[in-house]
Amino acid sequence: MAQLPPVDIFDYIVFGATGDLTMRKLLPALYYRYRDGQIPDQARIIGTARSPLSRADFQARAEKALQNFVKPADLDPDLARRFLALVHYVSLNGAEAGSNWPGLKDLLAEAPADRIRVYYLATAPDLYGRICENLSTQGLVTDQSRVVLEKPIGTDLASADEINDGVGRFFPENHIFRIDHYLGKETVQAVIALRFANPVFERLWSSDAIDYIQITAAETVGVEGRGPYYDKSGAMRDMIQNHLLQVLCLVAMDPPGSLEADSLRNEKLKVLRALRPITPEDVAVSTVRARYGAGEMGGKPVPGYLDDLGENAVSNTETFVAIRAQVDTWRWGNVPFYLRSGKRMAQKSSEIVIQFKTTPWSIFPEKPAANRLVIRIQPDEGVMLTVSTKDPTPTDSVALRQADINIAFEKAFATRYPDAYERLLLDVVRGDPVLFIRRDEVEAAWRWADPILQGWAENKSPLETYPAGSWGPDAARALLAERGHRWHEDMV
Repeated sequence: MAQLPPVDIFDYIVFGATGDLTMRKLLPALYYRYRDGQIPDQARIIGTARSPLSRADFQARAEKALQNFVKPADLDPDLARRFLALVHYVSLNGAEAGSNWPGLKDLLAEAPADRIRVYYLATAPDLYGRICENLSTQGLVTDQSRVVLEKPIGTDLASADEINDGVGRFFPENHIFRIDHYLGKETVQAVIALRFANPVFERLWSSDAIDYIQITAAETVGVEGRGPYYDKSGAMRDMIQNHLLQVLCLVAMDPPGSLEADSLRNEKLKVLRALRPITPEDVAVSTVRARYGAGEMGGKPVPGYLDDLGENAVSNTETFVAIRAQVDTWRWGNVPFYLRSGKRMAQKSSEIVIQFKTTPWSIFPEKPAANRLVIRIQPDEGVMLTVSTKDPTPTDSVALRQADINIAFEKAFATRYPDAYERLLLDVVRGDPVLFIRRDEVEAAWRWADPILQGWAENKSPLETYPAGSWGPDAARALLAERGHRWHEDMV
């Protein structure tokens, strides 16, 4: 992978800096980019949070985060020491106008006024507007300032509009970076290259040759320590409405005029607007929602979702979703897109499966199996094409056997595949929005998701249960079986 050049000197100000996201993802990602020579020594990483910590206290937490979340072979003590010298801290509640804003202003004033400032809001989304208002009131929004919004952007269209309006009063749209870490994954970006750089695929990339498409994000973990947040969100808001819809857009979009940000995002928007509405009345036939119960993971018993939430918990939140979606365009007529995400699944796997149509007639004694293209997003990033070939076993007739053409990217390219945040964090500094989400994309995604959530709230589709360590409820298999289709794990 080609190395990107160093970015301009910047200040990266993280609100919510003592939280899990900063420690587990942001600081390690910035360390890796510093290690690759892309962050200058004059840059500053400024954490802010309500905790009354000193700079040394926060640097100690940052050091522990590197030790916990950077591979030991990649953690050079001298580099880590130099990286930690970039780290500062201001005790500040960004949502309160009377908090310690002078402390942040004084620190920022030590740098030239035209330095790039990135404000990363790793806080609850309902605080975004207030933080941006306080930044503006304090005179901290400059022409070189950008703001990063973590998902979820709202819990429905109305709340998303409220958040976007609140932030948009103080930052222009081209300085607002709505981050979706799935778009930072190298394998997700590889979908664009796989399709548009290889005519052999793009000429088959339509209903003429494709039977159906699956997009799966399966996790083996439960809600862990995120129970209170997750129970207000669920799999639909946490994964489907943002991550998987963005992947669907890259799979289904028409060729953009260029790789410029708006050209690419215009095509994604067309896909979102072409999604066939699933009304509350349709949810029983087009969606499955479920919650994990007790089961086994790695041969050990694990509790169910309600037990993970705590004693006497009551909840109607789904931890698994499967949806049969339809993109109503000329390219995709009658091709179902199956979206699936769940916790406590049989294995961790994020992948795209393109199932091609079978031959209309066969010259062989047995009909060849359909070709299948699998794009592995994580783990073991790569691409696999299943083909039919002659069985080399001696027989009296020509028999067929399936074989896989399998490319593991990390092995093929002899390079470390970076975490998604590594690319995205510095793209903000560069002012490159191509891998970020535009406001109209957020709105279109919620317009499609809201009626489904409404139908579930009205209990028009039952909340199924599946044992932890499985691939979800039987209803999810039935959703595909209605049209003679199968999930990928049932094909291998």
